[in-house]
This record gives sequence, structure tokens and C-alpha cells, in this order.
Amino acid sequence: MHIKPLGAALLLAWGGLASAGTLPQAWLAARQHDPDMAVAQAARQTGDARRQQARALWRPTVGASASAGLMGADNRMGGASFSAPGFGQVDGASFRSAVDAGAGYRWSVGARLPLYSPERTAQARQLELAGDAGDLQWAATEQQLMLKTAERYHAVALAGAHLQLLKQQQVSVDKALVEAQDRFKLGDQPITDSHEARARAEALRAQVLAAEVDQQVARRALADSTGWNDAAMADMALPNAATTLVGDLAAWLERARAQNPQLRQQALAVANAQQELAKAERGAGTTVDLVAQAGRDHLSGSGPGTGALGSSAMSGTQYMAGIQVNVPIYTGGQRAARALELAGQLQQAQAELDRTQQQIAQQTRALWLRLQAAEGRGAALLAAREASLARLDATRLGRQVGHRTTLELLNAESDASAAELALTQWRSAVALDQLRLWQLAGALDDTSLSTH
Repeated sequence: MHIKPLGAALLLAWGGLASAGTLPQAWLAARQHDPDMAVAQAARQTGDARRQQARALWRPTVGASASAGLMGADNRMGGASFSAPGFGQVDGASFRSAVDAGAGYRWSVGARLPLYSPERTAQARQLELAGDAGDLQWAATEQQLMLKTAERYHAVALAGAHLQLLKQQQVSVDKALVEAQDRFKLGDQPITDSHEARARAEALRAQVLAAEVDQQVARRALADSTGWNDAAMADMALPNAATTLVGDLAAWLERARAQNPQLRQQALAVANAQQELAKAERGAGTTVDLVAQAGRDHLSGSGPGTGALGSSAMSGTQYMAGIQVNVPIYTGGQRAARALELAGQLQQAQAELDRTQQQIAQQTRALWLRLQAAEGRGAALLAAREASLARLDATRLGRQVGHRTTLELLNAESDASAAELALTQWRSAVALDQLRLWQLAGALDDTSLSTH
């Protein structure tokens, strides 16, 4: 991928606001403290459990049951025919075996191994997709929190830089106010200069108060994520930003299409909808299982009443091993209706994926264009700052010799501060745009964060 360096002047400008390591430290604190990471970690652990469930679907299952207690039985048969040595052939015979309130027990053991089941195959695939979704959610949350931490860190640094510039400007304006008042007393300047300086001083005081509130709000947002106190966030400066711009749009678009976490999550939603539809298709309910069963019933006691039945006992043992096939023949149209519903849901999931792909491509292209224009914009802002400083020096000198008014000096002070703030905001915007581009490409990590 082609990389184009910034100009030498901009490289020097970056160095003035460097604060090595503090942004990575903020990210480490956020990763341990922010509740979003705890939620994502829990989802990831749930995903691992679902993968285990998917594997268990095709393993054999074994079950056993047993019961004991008072039991009774009464078996009758009439019109039977039988023959036995010495008895000959007997027709129309009746038989009865009965136990009244006897002691009995029953047990059975069964095992089943699924061999074929389209519905079970789709269910296992859905569980695996759910596990993948948990991993993706964790990775996406990590990158989103990483970017959010960088944005909050930059917000605190920018708020501090803005407040510092306002206070510096306030010192200059207060000095100009004192000078204007002194010169008015000497009759060297009109009273309007004093009024203009006082009006600007009061306006700056209001701006400083507002900037202090903005700084507290930004610090609170970062503190909620990292657990840092005000002392840890004092005198924060913008971290080093990458001094390169990426020049290959097609490569970034392809990376975003293939690796963007949001797109990958929606692709999993499409795959899940496909498996859900497969569970409702014709023949999906057919199953073939290898089964083995064994059981025994036993009952002993006395016959009913006081007849000649006397004591009695009945026992039975059953066992079977073989193949069991289940084929649903008719479900009343429910399966077909369900398949029609799921086909519509699949189309919806695919349409949402297509829409998101378009949105991610637009966001990637917009960030790339801003970064491509960043070098020229930064050079212009740097030149504007130098020009505003030169104008400020000239205006100060002109006011000293009487060629410039106090209002012109105040305007020059304000323009110089605005130019400095614009350059600082540009540095932050470029650094954050580069991180956003990496996040869209699904490649934002500790290494990319440490260089911004």
C-alpha cells in the first residue's frame, strides 16, 4: 500500500504537542474499567459454550430411568387356543394373571447416536455461527471502545489546549486594558480604547468559564471510561499522530468490505437466516439414528381377593439395537408456511447487509478523501498561523508608535489564538480520522493506537 509523508514543516509542528504513551495508557485503563468490555467478554464466553453445544449435537446420548413401589396388574385373555403334550388341542381357553398391590420395580436404559438429520445439521451450524458472533462482538466492541477512548482523550486534550489559549489571550487583553487606561489618563488615547479592551476582557472571561465547563465535561466522560481522577488528566496534551497519509482507496475499500466488524456480523446474520430456512425445508425433519434399548419390569404379590390365584409374580425383559428412521409425512402445511416466512427474513437480512456495505464504503471513501486533503489543509493552517503571528507582532509595534488602535491589537490577538486553535484541531482531526479508517477496515489495534 502506498504511503505519502507529510511535509517537513508539519513534522515539526506535530512534535510540539507529543505526549508519548499516555493514550495507550488510557486505552489499557478503559479496557479494564469500561463496562462495555465486560459485556462483550461475557458474550464471547457464551459463544464458546455454543460451539460446545454444536459438537454435542452429534455425540451419542445415554439415558436411564428406574422406579419402584406398590404396583398392580391384571392381564386377561379369552378365546385362546393352545396345545401341550398330554393335553392335545384346546380351543376357547381363558387365561388370567393378576397381582393386587404387590411390590414391583421397573428400569430401562437407552442410547441414541444421530446419523442423519438435516435439521440437526442446521442447528449445529447456527450454534457455531453464534459462537463466531460472540467473538466478532468482542472484537468489534474492543475496536469501538479503542476509538471512543481516543476520541475522549483528544476531547480532553483539545479542551485543555483551548482553555490554555483563552487564558493566554486573557492575559494579553488584560494587559492591553491596563495600558489603555493608563494612556487615557495621560491623554494619549481616547476612552473608547478602554471600553473596547474592557468589553473584550469580559467576553474572554465568559469564554474561559465556558471552556472550563467543557473541559470538566470532557474529563468526566474519560474518567467514566478509564476510572482516572482529575490529577491523572491534568495537563494532558495531544499524543503523537501518524505522519503519513494512505493513498490507495481501492485497497481500503476492499479491506473494509472483507474485515469490517459490522459487515461481518451482518454476514453471520445472513448465514444464520439461511440455516433457519434449511431447518424448515421439505425433508429437513427426517432423522436416522442408531439406537439401543434395554429394560425390565418385575411385579410380585398375591392375587386379587381370596380366590385360588394365590401368590403371583410377573417379569418381563426387553432389549433392542438397530436403526430408527423418522419421516414426517404431513404437518398440516405448517412447515411450508414457516419456510415461506423464513425465506422473507433471509431476503431482509441480505438487503440489510447490502445497505450496510454501501454505507461502510461511503464512510471509508469520505475518510480517505479527508486524509488525502489533510496535508494541504495542514500546510495552509500552518501558514495562516505564521501569518497571524507576524500580523500580531506588527500590530503590537504599530500600537506602540500610534499607528494601530487597541481594537486592531485585540483583533490580531484573537485571530492569532484562533489560528493556533485551528491548527491544533486539525492535528487531532487527522489523528482520529486515521484511527477511524483503521476501525472501518477492522484493523484498529494497540499498534495503530500507539502511533496516534
